[in-house]
Amino acid sequence: MNRTVLVTAHTGREAAVDSARLVIDRLVGAGIRVRVLDVEADDIGCRGAEVVPCDPGAAKDAEMLIVLGGDGSLLRSADLARPTGTPLLGVNLGHVGFLAEAEVADLKAAVDSVVAGRYDVEERMTIDVLARQNGQVLADTWALNEATVEKGERMLEVVAEIDGRPLSRWGCDGVICATPTGSTAYAFSAGGPVVWPEVEALLMVPISAHALFARPMVISPRSTLAVEILPDTPGGVLWCDGRRRFDLPSGSRVEVRRGSQPVRLARLHGVESTGAPFTDRLVAKFELPVQGWRGRVRP
Repeated sequence: MNRTVLVTAHTGREAAVDSARLVIDRLVGAGIRVRVLDVEADDIGCRGAEVVPCDPGAAKDAEMLIVLGGDGSLLRSADLARPTGTPLLGVNLGHVGFLAEAEVADLKAAVDSVVAGRYDVEERMTIDVLARQNGQVLADTWALNEATVEKGERMLEVVAEIDGRPLSRWGCDGVICATPTGSTAYAFSAGGPVVWPEVEALLMVPISAHALFARPMVISPRSTLAVEILPDTPGGVLWCDGRRRFDLPSGSRVEVRRGSQPVRLARLHGVESTGAPFTDRLVAKFELPVQGWRGRVRP
């Protein structure tokens, strides 16, 4: 059976380029075919690898997409992996790196686990995002973490809606509609709850809203969330995963619902910094104090 792995890297970081070379050498040495993107090939130096165009076809029939970088790099790579259902394996060279499965210190062990097939695949919920104004489609896109309606130069005046019913009007800096995966990203910074990845839910988090009722909300994954920018008020901007930007004139409406396709993430076996329960990831990433914990008393 021919095995193929696509390797991408944040080529602006020397450590990511060096790591990509190590990954490629070990995979090729194990008899696995490796692809690299044409936009990264010159920086990486792709000895033994096939160079492919940077489009969703790059991940077609690939067993895995290995990403060397931070969460931003993984979010970019999700555009390549999602259409084909290819699992993503993130190796963190950034700061928090919540989406990454491995740390760079365990890179060799992580690659060995891939070579040996010691990994599982989990699906992460996404959201589909549609923005319109007077029937004209302004954006038809998706996000893994969140879709955010944000102010432009001045505060937004919006009405939030759940399942076709108005919820509240806010003067605010913005509104975040997030997935559980995105709960530890922008939504967390705005005061939203941390949601465990296996929980199926949608989040709506107002940003600096001038209203008595402006709490973060956890909503059914079957619901449709909407944010309307009131007419005759300043327009705003739609950001999806902090990457895709769309202008929103006054009177625009943004609808968010559960995504039609998930993103698949690889989870490794037998690597010290990986495969940990989500609770342990929270403790490690945020350096939470757990001194004094004794654990369950056993009989």
